[in-house]
Amino acid sequence: MGLGNGSSSDVPFASHKAMQDETTPLLPIKAEEDAVQEFNGASFSGAVFNLSTTIVGAGIMALPASIKMLGLIPGILMIVLVALLTEASIDMLVRCSHQGKITSYGWLMGDTFGQWGRIALQVSVVINNIGVLIVYMIIIGDVLSGTSTTGVHHSGIFEGWFGPHAWNSCPVVLLATTLLVFAPLVSFKRLDSLRYTSALSVALAVVFVVITAGVAIVRLVEGTVEIPKLFPEIDGISSVWKLFTAVPVLVTAYICHYNVHSIDNELEDKTQIKPIVQTSLGLCSSVYIATSFFAYLLFGEATLADVLANFDSDLRIPFSSVFNDIVRVSYVVHIMLVFPIVFFALRLNLDGLLFPTARHISRDNRRFTIITVSLLAVIYIAAIFIPSIWDAFQFTGATAAVLIGFIFPAMIILRDPYGVSTKHDKVLAVTMIVLAVVSNSVALYSDTLNIFYRKQEA
Repeated sequence: MGLGNGSSSDVPFASHKAMQDETTPLLPIKAEEDAVQEFNGASFSGAVFNLSTTIVGAGIMALPASIKMLGLIPGILMIVLVALLTEASIDMLVRCSHQGKITSYGWLMGDTFGQWGRIALQVSVVINNIGVLIVYMIIIGDVLSGTSTTGVHHSGIFEGWFGPHAWNSCPVVLLATTLLVFAPLVSFKRLDSLRYTSALSVALAVVFVVITAGVAIVRLVEGTVEIPKLFPEIDGISSVWKLFTAVPVLVTAYICHYNVHSIDNELEDKTQIKPIVQTSLGLCSSVYIATSFFAYLLFGEATLADVLANFDSDLRIPFSSVFNDIVRVSYVVHIMLVFPIVFFALRLNLDGLLFPTARHISRDNRRFTIITVSLLAVIYIAAIFIPSIWDAFQFTGATAAVLIGFIFPAMIILRDPYGVSTKHDKVLAVTMIVLAVVSNSVALYSDTLNIFYRKQEA
């Protein structure tokens, strides 16, 4: 079984190609054939919202800090560049998959590089997605219950409204969120079933952008904001290395490749996938640029690594506390609705690693339930006992995310198992690999030095 869809078969992986076909649905035919037959393909808008929700996650909150580090002009140009490279890498995957009648990313890697190629992809997705979901849950706990991990206590929404109590402590709030919100949402076996929650998630991201832009414009008219720096401040070689630490954040912000096949498989018209990807990337890039620009304009050099933490202070406008709460609540709900989309691919790939020759997980309710419950428990426990994993998040962004998003697609197009690549494709693939390896190697080096120096200072 591969990534994203991995249509099922009871024979070993090597014989999957003969057993599959391009129109195999994400949910294979089960006993309830009538229910399956009623599904006539995902809609264009539903696919756009699902893919956009996959893209816009916690990364949106780290982008303003990246703009602060890179400067306004290079930062925005980098957002656009990564979006263009993402579109190119997804196009590589889709063209190869359609030509070879492949229905999953993992199957494509396996067909191109053998069993170890499939395993490498699935391990990367598991590492990336479980790290992302733990970060999501930590953010939810911090916003709703408060946090003191930085040495300064930031009151959570519930703590601010009702005062500190046992019922609104982080473990209780996250347990309630897991049981009442996450458990029902991750029980769906089709991505298209989440199209309405995905649309709401995108709408909430837009609410955040609109409020941030509105406050920034009011402050700009009043003359109470500083003009942001247009270019980075370079005062030595160390500052140059530090600029590269923004790259993993930008890469992670666009990683959606693990759900592209799942969305493609649910489309009745396969030619729609390209405009769906382009529409989603255009929408998300607009949200990213607007968020980064207005948040950096509003907070300037005080912009924090997680800009949501900036909304714990006085915005110096009327009803500041009300706007702070609206921003934080809308973002937490947004994260809750993104969670099942990322979880979907995590569950499929973990199942593919553990049971590579078994029938599709959606046809085995017992396996589906055990893996779902186990993953939710691991993510919950990790979020409770790990106070902050932002450093780990940077490392996964510089390793697993860049493999999924750029290196693996480029390697596939260079191997060209289906004869679809052009000279332009191969030049672009080599460029992507070089850029990814060099920039993320420097980012890892810089991150490691920063952690080492912080420990020495401590």
